[in-house]
Amino acid sequence: MKRTTCLRSLGLGLAAACVAAPLAWAGPHAHVHGAAKLNVALEGKVLTLQLETPLEAVVGFERLPRTPAERETADRALAKLRDTAALFTPDAAARCQPAPAEVPGGLLAPGAKASGKGEHADLDATYRFQCEAPEQLTGLRHSLFDAFTGLKKLEVQVITAKGQRKAALKRPAALINLKP
Repeated sequence: MKRTTCLRSLGLGLAAACVAAPLAWAGPHAHVHGAAKLNVALEGKVLTLQLETPLEAVVGFERLPRTPAERETADRALAKLRDTAALFTPDAAARCQPAPAEVPGGLLAPGAKASGKGEHADLDATYRFQCEAPEQLTGLRHSLFDAFTGLKKLEVQVITAKGQRKAALKRPAALINLKP
């Protein structure tokens, strides 16, 4: 499926997922320790964020937790990842309300089993906001660098009805510009 077909068939709300799709279809995606990708899409009144990061950046390891301390670290990381409002703050003027985060626990979930695919595991999460005044949305604050000390760089792609833009944020930058 080509990117343009993907965008047309799924709509802008899922466009963020399509943006990275050509890379995935071309072969394995880049796995860079300390770096995460964040796709941001605004369609109508819905702001959708898709985060992809190596587990190493959020817990310090990329495998099943082996010790009680690692289990505790994994549980804390999952709790942080599932707290949409603590991780992301859209402009107050846009009056956005967070929906529950979609964070599959993967290897971090209690009772998870190893897949045998090696030790370069990623974590994918989706966040959504319903915005009453999306036209007032010009920026988005994130606290990913504060929440996860292993995260050093955030590659951001923003897609709105007004256009697309990319940005590379490095610690401690916390503001994502949503203007095209």
